[in-house]
Amino acid sequence: MIIREDGEILDDILRTILQGRFKENERLPSESEFVAYYNSPRMNIRKALLKLEDMGYIYSKQGKGRFLKPKKKQIELHLTGSSSFNEKMKNVGYNLTTQNLGYVKLPYDEKIYKKLQVEEDVFKISRLHFIDEEPVVLHISYVSKAMLPEIEKHGDDIQSMFEYYAEQGFTDFTSTKSNISISLPTSIECSLFSCSPLVPLLVVESDCKEKNENKVLEYRKMIYRSDYFSYVITGE
Repeated sequence: MIIREDGEILDDILRTILQGRFKENERLPSESEFVAYYNSPRMNIRKALLKLEDMGYIYSKQGKGRFLKPKKKQIELHLTGSSSFNEKMKNVGYNLTTQNLGYVKLPYDEKIYKKLQVEEDVFKISRLHFIDEEPVVLHISYVSKAMLPEIEKHGDDIQSMFEYYAEQGFTDFTSTKSNISISLPTSIECSLFSCSPLVPLLVVESDCKEKNENKVLEYRKMIYRSDYFSYVITGE
């Protein structure tokens, strides 16, 4: 087999990994062995291997070579249903912790203000969720002072929006629509998730309404580090 371009080399090595050619923590062929196999310059081989490291498939040991990284434990996540992420994770026994990253008053944003059906005083509250001390989900909530008059007092302390809603007298929730997309992390997200720029993120945007009165409580964006999750969508 003769493959000369580093992109083709990357695809071919990745294919062998996904087909189970190597075991976890098994040493991959050396750069010299790949050079001979692909009849390609060492620079092309190194680029392909470095990309595989950035993608999280392999790791290197100084002076020993590159090895296949063990697969991460896949967390089954139901993207539908009325319970919060915190509840879903705790109900199945995961060690979940949350860090409140703070809140800010949001400048006018037509999309978000329209979603919340208000014209002023919208706040952005960000939390980072950890499972077994690994950062896996960034949860961004946009809420209005019209619905939550005390939000400026409590924004820095909120761990779960659903729990906070219950404290404010809202207990029955629904969501009308969710938008799902894939993106690559920004530099800030790379820092928060401790991941490389090539690890895909799953972005789920949705609203949250108080079911009885059909009032919009929140417009939210959930950003999942995709390599930690398997996703389930049901008709709940």
